[in-house]
Amino acid sequence: MTKETALIVGAGSGLSASLARLFAREGMAVALAGRSPGKLAGLVAETGARAYACDVADPDGVASLFAEVDRDLGEPDLVVFNASGRVRGPVQDLDPTAVRDALMVAPYGGFLVAQQAVRRMLPKGKGTILFTGASASVKGYANSSCFAMGKFGLRGLCQSMSRELQPKGIHVAHFVIDGGIAGPNYADASRGPDAFLAPDAIADTYLHVHRQHRSAWTWEVELRPWVETF
Repeated sequence: MTKETALIVGAGSGLSASLARLFAREGMAVALAGRSPGKLAGLVAETGARAYACDVADPDGVASLFAEVDRDLGEPDLVVFNASGRVRGPVQDLDPTAVRDALMVAPYGGFLVAQQAVRRMLPKGKGTILFTGASASVKGYANSSCFAMGKFGLRGLCQSMSRELQPKGIHVAHFVIDGGIAGPNYADASRGPDAFLAPDAIADTYLHVHRQHRSAWTWEVELRPWVETF
């Protein structure tokens, strides 16, 4: 069996790190892309992954990223888009430029990454593209209009792509992460050990979807702690 190549775009220390560890254990060649690849040095040393600099809002930069991964590891069989941007606050107070910049990450960056992936996967008639969404993908919260726009757009992109590409052998799926992911940014002992999603458990589901038989593909999965209301 040919070794698979996985590319994680928007890599960091949370879910992306769990994905990188899991994919490496599965025997995949792993590429990590982010604005500051130097911050990924520890994860690279741990997993044997390769890190690349990329601004997902830059078409030329995204094209260069894929060209470098093609050269170093081979064309990606699995691409995970995990980047997002957000600006919090009341609608009337938001900085229009900051909102525009956030939307250039998602959904526009998601489109750019997906386009490069599809161009490589279509000739082979196979591949997997996974998008990380959030509660805001399906629920627009107060003071979070920018994030909702980005996540709604990303979900729409994924739904359209899945209908277009799954009949051509490319599995496209979207993950609604409905809750906080455990880690340095989400820690509240008073809420108990089950209040947040475990990143390793989320990663297991991503891998499961990637490995699904094509007779039973899914385009969307919602994940939340069992104590979370919805």
